[in-house]
Amino acid sequence: MTFSLDLALLWLDLAGVFFFAVSGSLLAARKQFDIVGSLLLASLVGLGGGVIRDIIINAGPPAAFGNPIYLLPPLLATVLVYFLFSSVQRFTSLLTLFDAGGLALFCITGTLKALTAGLNPIAAVLLGVTTAVGGGLLRDVTANEVPQLFDARDLYALPAFLGAALTATLWHFEGFNGWTAGLVAAVVFAFRVTAWRRSWYVPLAVRGWHRLGAESTGNLRARD
Repeated sequence: MTFSLDLALLWLDLAGVFFFAVSGSLLAARKQFDIVGSLLLASLVGLGGGVIRDIIINAGPPAAFGNPIYLLPPLLATVLVYFLFSSVQRFTSLLTLFDAGGLALFCITGTLKALTAGLNPIAAVLLGVTTAVGGGLLRDVTANEVPQLFDARDLYALPAFLGAALTATLWHFEGFNGWTAGLVAAVVFAFRVTAWRRSWYVPLAVRGWHRLGAESTGNLRARD
């Protein structure tokens, strides 16, 4: 069973790295980075969350540095975007979809690794969320974008919280397996994409504040 869990974690991790890496390469293409910049941004977003996770749980050298196979998804993502980006017409939709895929997978693997390392469920959920949003935060800051994590007109962390909480609950009641993992990932993915399409959001930090229109720069101001 341990071997099966380790293998499942590896494949989920690699899939999450790939999805996030594609989002990084797509953003690099929009910013007109060269192919080296595309590879670096893909690697940063794909591997960043996992590196943060492994350092926090003191798992030794991060998996991204200890296993060369983790370098393949960012490389593949960079090559795919290099050849296919010119035919992509809906950049924002693609970036959001791939980002949602990475978010859905990383909130699961981050939580599972924390649980197997002996962390309590609450700490495991927090680490799962950190793993899921960490890479995207690094990507957006590096590319001089407003991080999606702090975008007042979008939901980003809440889907990750939901996925991490479901994973910890299933683990606690011994209901976590390949099927339930796929179901959790599908729920998080659907939640993230639906929230983006329907412009769902949570209340602002101060009661009485309102959001500016879509044409604004994203700054918030208090209602007179």
